[in-house]
Amino acid sequence: MPRISRRRTIDAPADAVWSLVSDPYNLPRWWPRTIRVENVEQTSAGKRSQWTTVLETAEGRGVRADYRCLSSAQGERYVWEQQLGDTPFDRILRSSVLEIGLAPSDDGTEVRLTSRQVLRGMSRLGSPMMRRATASTLEEALNGIERALGAESAGEYR
Repeated sequence: MPRISRRRTIDAPADAVWSLVSDPYNLPRWWPRTIRVENVEQTSAGKRSQWTTVLETAEGRGVRADYRCLSSAQGERYVWEQQLGDTPFDRILRSSVLEIGLAPSDDGTEVRLTSRQVLRGMSRLGSPMMRRATASTLEEALNGIERALGAESAGEYR
């Protein structure tokens, strides 16, 4: 199972990072290629929340992907899983889980993004390419978190 992690210290308090990453409505602000989020069924604790993300393809079309929160610990961890059944992603992936871990740091908040994906069938042969693409997506996501929180502290989202 390919497991890719990237971490970075974000110059923002943990509660600000938590507010950003634990609310599906914020995904267009920081998650790569996200155009919008729809059909959010959010619970107060986060766990069991569900949503649909509309992602933009390289050709500019939208592709829907459904997710649900598997685990949530306020200010520490948020884990989501892509719902793959009866979707185009189902041909490639057996499972896809993302864990967002937060830890206080002297310089702000350490954010760790960990992606665990199980490839299906012949797709397993593309594992090195998938690892590189996933690592790139996680780096883009960390850039997005920095951008979103930097803009927020500058007063652009208040």
